[in-house]
Amino acid sequence: MHRKPAPEDPAPPQHAAMPIAPQRRRGRAAASNDTGRFERFERMPFDDGWQDGQTVAEEARIVTEVRLERPKSLITYNRSPDLPFDRSINPYRGCEHGCIYCFARPSHAYLGLSPGLDFETRLIARTGAAEVLSRELRRKSYQVATMALGTNTDPYQPIERDLEIVRNCLKVLRDFNHPLAIVTKGTLVERDIDILQDMAAKGLVRVGISLTTLDADLSRRMEPRVPSPKRRLQIIERLSAAGIPVRLMASPMVPGLSDPELEAILTAGQAAGARSASWIMLRLPREVSPLFQAWLAEHYPDRAGRVMARLREMHGGQAYSAEWGKRMRGEGHYAQILSHRFKLAARRLGLDQPQPALRCDLFAPPPRPGDQMALDL
Repeated sequence: MHRKPAPEDPAPPQHAAMPIAPQRRRGRAAASNDTGRFERFERMPFDDGWQDGQTVAEEARIVTEVRLERPKSLITYNRSPDLPFDRSINPYRGCEHGCIYCFARPSHAYLGLSPGLDFETRLIARTGAAEVLSRELRRKSYQVATMALGTNTDPYQPIERDLEIVRNCLKVLRDFNHPLAIVTKGTLVERDIDILQDMAAKGLVRVGISLTTLDADLSRRMEPRVPSPKRRLQIIERLSAAGIPVRLMASPMVPGLSDPELEAILTAGQAAGARSASWIMLRLPREVSPLFQAWLAEHYPDRAGRVMARLREMHGGQAYSAEWGKRMRGEGHYAQILSHRFKLAARRLGLDQPQPALRCDLFAPPPRPGDQMALDL
């Protein structure tokens, strides 16, 4: 254990990330688990010879842990000019899907955990979220606008199957007639078609399905616990068949790795029933950059240089720039070409239509037991 630089110190730690043995992290994307940037000390595994012949590299396989949290508040507000919504809810912290490119990884550092393997394996479930949401929506000061779900971590990651936190929140939003926009890669969204179908009939919901690649092998390496590309196309089909508006999200596009598939992804999504489409360039904020570069070196060493060169071209020589208006798609010739390709393909496929506006005029807190009923005169 040794002292780390302070979070505001621009100098990075002087050691390379300590890789974890492949057999311990099988089915995970991150190869290391460096301590979060706010911690005073760096912790690293060390074989002291007291393992009865078993080395640190031979320790047991890393499994998923879930902690429960009782939130005091649930709705998070933002003022980002890059986002089409100003409020969101996130029932889970961390995500077992384990996408190596996930821009939410750095948020785990605020919990004293690593954006690396901790983000994929040490999850926090916010039990009682539905009750908190109901309380916040009933405040007299609340002004209705579209609520976003799945903007940080996936609401339909595997632990939702047993906990049903998202389903309970959906029931609240349905009962309040509150507009909702969902983003997910998870098949569990099909479980909630009964609720979403009711909301869609009132113009209250739309769903975005993220499809990064059609290559099953690339998907398994890059997003190890996400449903296969073929299975995600089936999600689009089933939601669309139920009358739920679906947007295909070709996100993120990885230059030199998945971007050659852009037109094929849009074509497959349109055939499955998507009504609109969008795209975002790969983003590598904070700890995501070294994690992603280590993943590239391990899985695609022959393309690593090309991928990072394209990203630096789009961000003024850096792996990533968080500048408003540019961070989502970058700038320069490569970004312009990809943007042009998307526009042409979306127009040809009829996916360039705006998403349906969600209704806010139906919002009304449902009566509670004991409430005085209004008189219709």
